[in-house]
Amino acid sequence: MIETGAPGEGFAFDNERPRHPELLSPFRLASRLVTNAEYLGFIGDRGYQRPELWLSDGWDTVCREGWSAPLYWENSEEGWKEFSLRGMNPLNPAAPVGHVSYYEADAFARWCGARLPFESEWEQAAQDRAITGNLLESWKLEALPSEANPAEGEDQLYGDLWEWTASAYLAYPGFRPEAGAVGEYNGKFMCNQFVLRGGSFATSAAHLRPSYRNFFPPHARWQFMGIRLASHER
Repeated sequence: MIETGAPGEGFAFDNERPRHPELLSPFRLASRLVTNAEYLGFIGDRGYQRPELWLSDGWDTVCREGWSAPLYWENSEEGWKEFSLRGMNPLNPAAPVGHVSYYEADAFARWCGARLPFESEWEQAAQDRAITGNLLESWKLEALPSEANPAEGEDQLYGDLWEWTASAYLAYPGFRPEAGAVGEYNGKFMCNQFVLRGGSFATSAAHLRPSYRNFFPPHARWQFMGIRLASHER
């Protein structure tokens, strides 16, 4: 049994509370974010042409929108390129794959024989970690390859890219929206959205904490979104 959500003291948004108990089964998180090279393997294995890998609504979206790669990728005569805040440049195979939807993240995880983490698992992993990493204060303005030793635990929990979770954006037990504008915001989006955790290279460290919940609809790709894989511990 663990505790999830923001503690009673200190600042937090209403959607991070109340702190509540959750029964968490043993799990494992990947030591880093999924890379462009790994995602190219999914593309090369016809990942965007295989309906068995996709949620039904995700497959409908792939067919309707004609998706064949992450947003802002372009396959040219010189190879794959990516448009970023630094313009159009050759794709860095070691960098984390970004601008992927929940549907793409879920399909890639299924292709790998893995899954996306639940937000309570992510929060538990991040609970005692310092909020450091490739955040806005670094002014790198791009997601960077992980340089950490996998034996040292999870890298890139904060910064680089927001991480999709398998958790729908829903109210915690006992949730009550705050009065005023914030109550008009968080609570009214608790439908057809999924939670992301961890921040990106465009997020200030002062904005983050283990309980912070970002949320987007599953088809969204424009935000700096990436993938961390998870599995049940056996």
